[in-house]
Amino acid sequence: MQEKKSTDLSRRSFLKISAGAAALNCLSLPAEAATGTETQLSTIIDLNLCDGCTGRKIPACVDACRTINKNRIPPVVANIPEPWPRKTIEDWSKKKDVTDRLTPYNFIYVHKAEIDMAGGPKTIFVPRRCMHCDNPACATICPFSANSKKKNGAVVIDQNLCFGGAKCKDVCPWEIPQRQSGVGIYLKVLPGFMGNGVMYKCDLCNERLKEGNLPGCVEACPREALLIGRRSDMEKIAGERARAQNGCIYGKKENGGTSTLYISPVPFELLNKTMEKKPGQPAMQPDVVRRMAGTDPLGKAVLAAPLLGLAAAGFAYACNRFFRRREQVKKEEGND
Repeated sequence: MQEKKSTDLSRRSFLKISAGAAALNCLSLPAEAATGTETQLSTIIDLNLCDGCTGRKIPACVDACRTINKNRIPPVVANIPEPWPRKTIEDWSKKKDVTDRLTPYNFIYVHKAEIDMAGGPKTIFVPRRCMHCDNPACATICPFSANSKKKNGAVVIDQNLCFGGAKCKDVCPWEIPQRQSGVGIYLKVLPGFMGNGVMYKCDLCNERLKEGNLPGCVEACPREALLIGRRSDMEKIAGERARAQNGCIYGKKENGGTSTLYISPVPFELLNKTMEKKPGQPAMQPDVVRRMAGTDPLGKAVLAAPLLGLAAAGFAYACNRFFRRREQVKKEEGND
């Protein structure tokens, strides 16, 4: 046991050195170089390298992500409670095969953009998933603290705490989180009045990072268009690559800064024009400003949600005790 620990320490030390060397030389990081939970990480998505895995039925990043998360969502209840007052049920359990947009069962998809450039038409493939913002409003605004920003940069939703209220989606400028109704803790508390499922999205394969492995999309990419490493290293690589291709960076400042840096050989304004804003298909609007919870009506309403939630939970507890007591009285009267 002691020998294994020494080996792990030696490997980590080597990987830290390798990661630094790779960054200085603008090379891809070695496998497992960007692991752990304490180091702040960032990812690079280089659109100059991504070819959408042309020829494959499903891009490698999408396929790997789906494989890793295929058992993430528990079985959906047979009769999903209709929430009040909004009678909206979002059930993707019979549409698990959808891969051309974000869903609770599909955390990443690849958008194909046809751009008219001065030198002629150009095709750009854009993998889209959670941006993992530096100061995520989705985590700030969650009334049950189900959404949190980890030290390694990943923004993670705890499905055991999430009530599926979709407030995280409302404040996300890209509307990334997706809801699956009929699962989660809300079914045990007032299913018709409190909550509507669980929100799902990319969590940067946080559990794999804890185990010393790369995120599935990074590991699977055959062209190394996706990289992950120390924040400072990734920012340096992104800057060098953008300058080398006279390109642009997206994600460094958007929404107050993110842990995802896109590099593109064409302006993101042009890419954004090819993206129709549809559910589950986020655009890439430039200069996205973070919506602060304390300065807009939605934020103020959501900040009151914990009190409403506690009141609802107390009401549910009182009702439960009342009905149990009534059943007990009936049994006692029957015995008499």
